[in-house]
Amino acid sequence: MESLRDKVAIVGVGYTPQGKVPGRSAISFHVEAARNAIEDAGLKVEDVDGILTQPSPGDPSNHDGQVMPWNAAQQMGMRVRFCSAQTTMGASAGGMVLHGAAALIYGLADYVVCTYGESPQSGRSGEASYSRGWGERAAFGWYNATAGYAMAARRGMQAFNTGPETWSQIAVAQRQWANINPRAAMYKEAMTREDYFSSRFVIEPFRLFDICLVSDGGRAFVMTTAERARDCRHRPVYVMGVGQDHPATNIIQSDFMAGPTGAKVSGQQALRMAGITLNDIDACEIYDCYTYTVELTMMDYGFFASGEGKDFFAHGRTAPGGKLPVNTSGGLLSEAYHMGFTPLTEAVVQLQGSVGERQLGPATGTKSPEIILVSGNGGVLQTHSTVILRR
Repeated sequence: MESLRDKVAIVGVGYTPQGKVPGRSAISFHVEAARNAIEDAGLKVEDVDGILTQPSPGDPSNHDGQVMPWNAAQQMGMRVRFCSAQTTMGASAGGMVLHGAAALIYGLADYVVCTYGESPQSGRSGEASYSRGWGERAAFGWYNATAGYAMAARRGMQAFNTGPETWSQIAVAQRQWANINPRAAMYKEAMTREDYFSSRFVIEPFRLFDICLVSDGGRAFVMTTAERARDCRHRPVYVMGVGQDHPATNIIQSDFMAGPTGAKVSGQQALRMAGITLNDIDACEIYDCYTYTVELTMMDYGFFASGEGKDFFAHGRTAPGGKLPVNTSGGLLSEAYHMGFTPLTEAVVQLQGSVGERQLGPATGTKSPEIILVSGNGGVLQTHSTVILRR
C-alpha cells in the first residue's frame, strides 16, 4: 500500500447538541456538524468541494434516502467534485480518512468534509430502532447487537479468562474521563466499582454499564492536504497511518469472537505505514460499543497478551493520571454514541490541544500526546479500521 504518511491532515471538527434532542432529523445533524467543522477549520462552505456521509441504518429518521451526500451538500449550498455515502458501521470514520485522503492526494477535491448524524432516541420509532429482532434470531430471543456481543464476550470468558472484573476497570476509567468532559452525557454521573457490579444485567454477561449509550446528534471533520492545512485555523493533525481488515463473517458462524478480530491486521498495516511501534503510542481512542470490545481490540493490537487484560487495565492505567489514556472523552460508553466519529474526533481535538480540563498532559497527570491510535469496529466484530494521527 502506498504510504499516506503526513500527506493529509484533519483541520476541523464539528459538534452538535447530543443526548436526547427532540424534533431533529438525521440529515439536520449531518448538516449542522458539517457547517461547524468547516467553520472550525477557518473555511467557508464554498471552499469545500468533497463530502463523505455515513448514513445510519438504525436511525428511524433516515428514510427515503434522506441521508445522502448530495442531499447534505444541497442543504449547505455546496457544489462538490467528490462525494460518496459509505458505511462499514463503526469502522466508517476510519475508512473515510483513507478515502478522503485518496481524493485529496489525486486532486479530486481540495477539502473534504466527513459527516455522521442520527436521531435514534427522538426519531419516529425512538430507541426501538436499536432493539429490533429479525427472522429466526428473534424467535430465539436474540435482539440487537448486544446479544451478538454478549455471545462473543461469553466466548472470551471461556477462551482467555476475561470477565466483569476486567470490564469494570474499563467502564470506571472511562466514566472518570467523562466526569471531566462537560459535553459528556455522564459528566455529572460518577461511577465506582460497586456501582458497576450493582447495575442490572441487560443480556448476560453484560451489565448496563458494559453497554454504549444511544444518542441523538452528529459529528464531522474536515480533511485537506498537508500543504493547505498550514493555512487553516488550528494546528493540523496529520494522518500517519491507516489500515483496514474486515472478517465479515456473521458472528454466529465466526471463529474470531475471542480474537483475532480485524484489529490485528489493520493495526499492523497502520503501524507499518506510520513507521512506528506500539511503544510510540501516547493514547488510544478505541471503539467501545461494549467494554469487551475495548479489551479484545487492544489485545489484538498487541498491547497485552491473551488473558492479560485484567492486569493491564488495573490500577487506573487507562484513566486520568494513567500511563496509557484510553477514550479520553468518556467514549461511546460515557460521552455519546456517534459510531466511529466519537473516538476519531476526540483524537483530533486532543492533538490540537483544545479540550480544556481533560487535555492530556499536566492537566490530567498524563504525557502530552504526540501520537494517538484510533480504532473503529462495525457489525458484530465484522469490520475494523485503524488510524494513527500525530501533532
